[in-house]
This record gives sequence, C-alpha cells and structure tokens, in this order.
Amino acid sequence: MEVKQIKIDFFVTPAIKRFVYVYLLSNEEGCYLIDSGVAGSETIIEKALIESGHQPTELRAIFLTHAHPDHIGTANYFRQKYGAKIYASGGERPWIEDIDLQFRERPIPNFYSLAGQSAIVDCVVKDGDIITLSQDDCVEVVGTAGHSVDGVSYRIGDVIFIGDTVPVAGDIPIFVSVEQTRDSLNRLEKLTAVAIFYPAWDKIYSYDEMKRKIAEARGLINELENVVLGIESEKERSEIVDSVCLLLGKPTWKTNPLFATTVACCMRRK
Repeated sequence: MEVKQIKIDFFVTPAIKRFVYVYLLSNEEGCYLIDSGVAGSETIIEKALIESGHQPTELRAIFLTHAHPDHIGTANYFRQKYGAKIYASGGERPWIEDIDLQFRERPIPNFYSLAGQSAIVDCVVKDGDIITLSQDDCVEVVGTAGHSVDGVSYRIGDVIFIGDTVPVAGDIPIFVSVEQTRDSLNRLEKLTAVAIFYPAWDKIYSYDEMKRKIAEARGLINELENVVLGIESEKERSEIVDSVCLLLGKPTWKTNPLFATTVACCMRRK
C-alpha cells in the first residue's frame, strides 16, 4: 500500500487560514482517500492522483474520520463523479448526509463554502470492523471519539490514520468530550505494532514521536480543565470563555465559537 499526503489550505474567515491533510492510498486494486478536504479542493486531489500514476476513475472509496467540513468537502463530488463509496461511522453519518443539520448544530464561519454538499454514506462502520481492500490490505476501524461525537481512525497493517483525534499543543483545542478525548489518547498510545501515525494536522509521526504528542495533548487538556474549574461557575458562559482565554494568553481563541464548546465540556465536570 502506497501513501501520499496531500495538504489542503483553506480560510475559515479572511483572517483565519487553516490547513488539513488528506491521504491518498493506492494498491493493485485501486485508490482510496482518508478524508476528503474542503469543498473546492477536488482539483488538488485529482492532480495528486494523476501525479501518483493513477486516474481519478480508479478512486474506489473515501474513509471519513469524522463529519467536520474540512474532512467531508469533496466526498459527494467524488462519489457522484467517480462512484467512490463513502465509509463513515453511524454517529457521524447524520452530519454528513445532511449538512444543513450540521450547520444548525455547529454554525462555524464560512460553513457551506467548506462543507460542500451533503453526501450519502454507503457503508456505516464501527469500532472493530475490518474492511478488505485487497488480498494484502485490510482496514481496521478504531473508535477514537472526543474531537467529534463518533470519530474513528483507520488502521492498515502497521500504520494508522487518526484524523484530529490528538489535540495539538499551541493550537486551539476542539473537542466535544473531555472523557472521550482522554480515552482515545489512551487507546492510541496502547496500540501494538503500530509504526506510523498519519494525523490530519501535521507531518507523519513515528510511534515514539506520537507518544510525545499524546503526552503534550494530555498536558494541554489538564491545563485547560484546571483553568476552567478555577473560574467562578456563576459567571455567564461567554464570560468564562473570555476568562479562560485571558488566563491561557490566547485572546483570539474566544473568536472561534467552537472553543466555547470545548470550555463547556470542562464546565460540565464541575
């Protein structure tokens, strides 16, 4: 199985530039994507396919780690144009198949420009499922919720594609459950015979490098939780978010509505 990392740049707002990594996999049976980037990145992905010696018509499937816009944006395009099957978990399926629902429940800036169109999930996966790609390659589904409600990672042999499961020190932490995020970090750390980790947010990591990243992520979560728990619970949520950002020295985080959800996760533990 060959793996190619594709960087997709995008803007959440004119002032906020982000990026996400999509992974192109190929074997003797065809090509596959881990996540699909934002809407409008179809040409970038098609170019990567051709540069890898393949044609877009060889794309067999898209494995979505979760339903956020920067991961599902081209899924419907590749499904409709080339017949690629879409794999995703049951908990993420509603937001993939109905992006209007996702926008109502998670109205981030520039949502529709990033999310593209709703897409039918052809194959619903769950933790422990095994999907055979070829005689030599099987995909194992590993449940890694926390960043999203029912996020999953995909393991193929000694490599694993982990999406946004691991919060990154220095970047804005986004998760919907403190407990699930910690559980997923523990699970990734305890995986046996995994040599390489492919995240959606950075370079490829060895097992030892990822262990250090997981330790940093735990420290980030602990610091955030301690700061939130140290603030008077009687304050309005917006005031708590402002105070957290001030104490962490991250004033710009309060402009992202998703950080308020992260803070609320910590508040519920009071």
